[in-house]
Amino acid sequence: MQTSNRKDKVPTPCAFQEPMTAPRHMQDDSTAVTEQLETINLSDNPSVQRPISISVRLTREEKEALALLLKEFRDVFTWSYEEMPGLDPNLVSHTLNIELGTKPVVQPRRNFHPEIEMQIKVEIEKLLAAGFIKPIKHPTWLANIVPMKKRTGVIRVCTDYRDLNRACPKDEFPLPNMDILIDSTSGQCLLSFMDGFSGYNQIKMSPRDAEKTAFRTPYGNFYYTVMPFGLKNAGATYQRTMTAVFHDMMGKEVEDYVDDLVVKSKTREGHREVLRKVLEGAFGVSSGNS
Repeated sequence: MQTSNRKDKVPTPCAFQEPMTAPRHMQDDSTAVTEQLETINLSDNPSVQRPISISVRLTREEKEALALLLKEFRDVFTWSYEEMPGLDPNLVSHTLNIELGTKPVVQPRRNFHPEIEMQIKVEIEKLLAAGFIKPIKHPTWLANIVPMKKRTGVIRVCTDYRDLNRACPKDEFPLPNMDILIDSTSGQCLLSFMDGFSGYNQIKMSPRDAEKTAFRTPYGNFYYTVMPFGLKNAGATYQRTMTAVFHDMMGKEVEDYVDDLVVKSKTREGHREVLRKVLEGAFGVSSGNS
């Protein structure tokens, strides 16, 4: 028999929220390319690992020249939260633009198995150490977390922003057409792929909206100081930012879809100079130290 009693839908203290299987785009350990790769270390210190993958089909001279170029610009790359400087808030920050008159929503608490709680704690501690989240005492908006289990068994903590997203108008900034992007890379001799490390988290939340991203955990309530995954218009904000950064290179040396960047060249000999132009022009870094 069906019932319309909403209390039946609220988790009870005895009901545990099981982790969901993370979708393909959140499987950080997966690779979408079939090119055979080898790893080089950009650090001059053998005990410090700064791995970058390059094609095994490059000649020895090409590999050596590419390694020298990437080492020159190694400060552009990051391998951990702590190494992320983030984007200047004067360039971009994420705003919610919540519709006037919207009543804040506090979601009812969900419960997790003790083993899942411990994994959640580990992730929360990482986010706190990186400064991506801060504790909050009296939130007006409050969402639950949704543990997403990757194939490796590692838990990634996402947030159920459905209520908050319903209160935000859609940002109509256009995302690139995938068919056009694929066509634009055809006929190129060499391609370099760059993936934004924790890309969304490199954009700050607007101070007036940050506390609206509050979420509850078994270890307290927190809010994001950076743009979290799961917000309605996060992709549009990121795409607008990349368009601003690479505006004079888009469709020429660079193709971009949100946090995935492709650097292209029509000749093997010219690829390193194209890479240098992108690294110097977009990131403004000319040398690095490890």
